[in-house]
Amino acid sequence: EYIEVFYNRQRRHSTLGYHSPAEYEAREAVA
Repeated sequence: EYIEVFYNRQRRHSTLGYHSPAEYEAREAVA
């Protein structure tokens, strides 16, 4: 499960504009 979470944080999502989930969350938190 840890590896899956780590992988998902590194993977780029086209639905998020190719930002990692962590980057997307950070942007949403600021906005």
